[in-house]
Amino acid sequence: MITPHRRPRIAVHKFSSCDGCQLAFLNLGEPLLALAEHVDILHFAEAGPVDESAEADIAFIEGSVATSTDAARLRGIRERSRYLVTIGACATAGGLQALRNLADGQAWIEGVYASPEDIDLMADSTPIARTVRVDLELWGCPVNGEQVLGAAQALLAGHLPYVDHAAVCTECKRRQAVCVMVAQGTPCLGPVTGTGCGALCPRWQRGCYACYGPAVQANAAALASYLADSGMPPDEIARRLLFINNQAPAFHDAGRDWQARVIQRSGDEETP
Repeated sequence: MITPHRRPRIAVHKFSSCDGCQLAFLNLGEPLLALAEHVDILHFAEAGPVDESAEADIAFIEGSVATSTDAARLRGIRERSRYLVTIGACATAGGLQALRNLADGQAWIEGVYASPEDIDLMADSTPIARTVRVDLELWGCPVNGEQVLGAAQALLAGHLPYVDHAAVCTECKRRQAVCVMVAQGTPCLGPVTGTGCGALCPRWQRGCYACYGPAVQANAAALASYLADSGMPPDEIARRLLFINNQAPAFHDAGRDWQARVIQRSGDEETP
């Protein structure tokens, strides 16, 4: 539990990201203002206060680690924070910028910049947990603002919050949404994706694209085989799995397997 003789301190830090998860937190509106009555928000550039070196009881981290400067700054934040919580796909599983991990990133830099040796860019864009210890991971692209608020309240009370990692399919059932894969034949990653979005896409007749990361015990390889049997091309299967959360092991391993099949098939077709 946070020391009772002073107000708890919160910091929200940004790394390589689009700011969407900070905005999800900021857009809570009145609940965020109510939280601010009981805590000191020392660093949250999106909201106003800036104190990068502040010591915090809870540090929320948005974004992935892309440069050596990022890594050094993150280690400092970890040292100054009691709890460190990643918010969103970028911080938790690399995010969209980690797509460069699947290609020759150095070739891109050399093709864009006249002096690529001056660019401080690591070989890979990595989740926060690859660099420092993380106390809690909140998935999503963007993260659910209510989850961030709930996590703050739980940690301030001295315990980790409950995070539902059941599949999106369970949320469809709760909300009485018709399964788009069964009823319409629409490819959907809901069976292997954690809930948290309220089954937003399936409720609007769109297949889930896995923005909340892997569900508990997700069998992405089995779903990929089903999609292949349903007629989806191997390259499309790989793209679906290697998207927003491509560094999550459950998606990464299955996606790379299907990516390898595409390369192998291409080589077989070129062989006379």
